[in-house]
Amino acid sequence: MSVAEQLINDWQQRFPLCSEPFTELGAQCGVGTDRVLAEFKRMQESGSLGRIGGIWGSGAGGAALLCAFAVPPQRLEAVAALVSAHAGVNHNYEREHAYNLWFVITGADREQVAAGVSSLEAACGLQALRLPMQRAYRINLGFDLQRPHAAGCAARSAGQEQLRDHRHAVQNEDRALAALVEDGLPLIARPYAAWAQALGCSEAHIFAKLQQWLSQGTLRRFGVVVRHHELGFAANAMCVFDVADADVDAHAAILSQQPGVTLCYRRARATGWPYNLYCMLHGRERGEVLAWLEAARKAAGLEQVPQTVLFSRRRFKQCGARYFRNFAELSSKSQTREAIDA
Repeated sequence: MSVAEQLINDWQQRFPLCSEPFTELGAQCGVGTDRVLAEFKRMQESGSLGRIGGIWGSGAGGAALLCAFAVPPQRLEAVAALVSAHAGVNHNYEREHAYNLWFVITGADREQVAAGVSSLEAACGLQALRLPMQRAYRINLGFDLQRPHAAGCAARSAGQEQLRDHRHAVQNEDRALAALVEDGLPLIARPYAAWAQALGCSEAHIFAKLQQWLSQGTLRRFGVVVRHHELGFAANAMCVFDVADADVDAHAAILSQQPGVTLCYRRARATGWPYNLYCMLHGRERGEVLAWLEAARKAAGLEQVPQTVLFSRRRFKQCGARYFRNFAELSSKSQTREAIDA
């Protein structure tokens, strides 16, 4: 495994919380700090690295909603452009189904999210499926480059990411730091010191707060956030099942632990959409994903329930969810960025 592959593979779950994290990574890879920073910058420029930052737990700072439009094929690109242009939309994909445009929209609260969906419906002249999450069983988009045919399995075996039912929202006094966590660490030798300077606090305070958020589940993880298409995991499928409400938890407990399953959650049904159990599988090839799905359905006892599989066709937008970007305690984003880049 090359240095670049090791850097992007081994620190997706927990990035070092210390004054010189890139130096620590270099020591473990047998290279210097400059080489580590150069590799991360190259990966960021190529698109395989999204950022080095945090993934929020449920209820940490806002609301999110999965939605879908059934778009006439001749209008798909135009509607996708309208959806992608909305600041709250962080994922927007074409999928193989009559409901062919699927997007996630985020906001400060449910009311803001609902208003955002309504504005998109009005702009597009379409009615959206609104599918709120009711329970998460597994959320882990970690990709193991050493075992590419076991996407999502490395973090499961390591036990480093655990979902919690209780919620710990980011407090108002911490929202400025949360905005930086969403932006990602600057690629400089002492990135946390730059954050501390921008916020007028100490590195120790930042380390303590990040560790607290990780321990209580406010952050699901803090580490290297990859872009799976650019790493070769281009075949992804959303699989949905219509399961008796009383049986969802039992099936999901097994389904969420199957090889290849990266996401597993329960969502509310909608008119014309009877499905309530979802999972995502990411692989390098379609046949590989279908083989994982067949094994997962058999293991979880889901072979006979109504279901459908929606492979992605095109990715129109993919970026991190942003709950804190407009936080007023930052005098301006430009001033913060200037402090970081100084």
